[in-house]
This record gives sequence, structure tokens and C-alpha cells, in this order.
Amino acid sequence: MKPINIFISSVQSEFAKERRILADYLRNDAMFRKICEVFIFEDIPAQDRLAHDLYITEVKKCDIYIGLLGREFGFEFEDETSPTEREFDSASLNHKYRLIFLLNAAAKERHPKMNRLIGKVSESLVYGKFSSPSELLSDVYSSLVNYLVEKGRLRVEPFDKSRNNEASLDDISDEKIKWFVEKARDERAFPLSVNSS
Repeated sequence: MKPINIFISSVQSEFAKERRILADYLRNDAMFRKICEVFIFEDIPAQDRLAHDLYITEVKKCDIYIGLLGREFGFEFEDETSPTEREFDSASLNHKYRLIFLLNAAAKERHPKMNRLIGKVSESLVYGKFSSPSELLSDVYSSLVNYLVEKGRLRVEPFDKSRNNEASLDDISDEKIKWFVEKARDERAFPLSVNSS
């Protein structure tokens, strides 16, 4: 089964500690390390490439985009967007599963353009709020578990009561159905004939 790629984004200077905590936790947790690969800025080796192009490429490859939004807006391009905003926009345009976590701070404490970005985010999804790294970790954990359950990667019900979301009618063997019906008719007087649709 292919690993789930997680991209963790934020204004570089504001949440370096939190990005590292999240990445280290996901890489060391018994469950998440088996099914997830994490991308954070700090792990990139030096390259002869524009940093922003690299980030957008990584966003396009990810399955889950985690955005941490706080007080700072960060570096601004000529169009007055930031790398974090462009990463969020790319995740949205490429239909990535987006999880946004907002630092619990008053709007007046935030850069005006960060407030604008938060407005954009709130138009398209529900975000979580956090006040500490431990609270953020707990909220990210809960959100990722919900994602895994929703996508069928983590079962919370008995195996024989769960469905396989990757299966289709083409996976059903006509030969095995015929065998089952013949056996059921012989052993239990099953009412359907072998030629039933």
C-alpha cells in the first residue's frame, strides 16, 4: 500500500519548532511511521532550485496538506501573496486533503494579510485552533486518525463488517460464485440456481 504523503506548511520563522515536533512525532509513532511520509522545509538538502518551486512540487505530490497559521504573514511576492498562501492555494487547486490549524490569537495581533488568508481558509473548510505545541499535536493526531478512518486505512469495526473501498464488481469471480451456489444448494438447500443473475 502506498504511503500517505504529508506536507507541513507555515511561515518559516514562526512555527519551526512545531513543524519539527509534528514531523518527529509522525516519523516515530508506531502507527504513523508505517503509513506516512512527512515533508518539512528543514529536511531539504541544498539544491540549485528555487525554494518556492520545490515547495509547490511537494504540495502537488502530497496527500495531506497541514497548514499552521499564526501572527506573521512572512515573505511577500510581488502579488502580495506569501509562500504559505501559495502552498494553500496549490493544495486547494490540486484537491489535496487540507488540515489547517490556527494559533489562538486575537485578530489585532495578526498581520492584516494573515487575517485575509484566514478569511480565505474559512470560506472553504473548518480549521482547528491551538495554543501550545502539545495541543497542536493532539489536534493533528485526532484529525489524521479521522482521515485514516474515512479513507479506510484504519479500521474501527470488525474486518468482516467493513467494506473494501478499492474493490469493484470486476473483482468478483464468476467461477467462485458458481462453486459457492452449488455447494450451498447441495449442503443447505440454497434456493437460487447456479444460473441466477
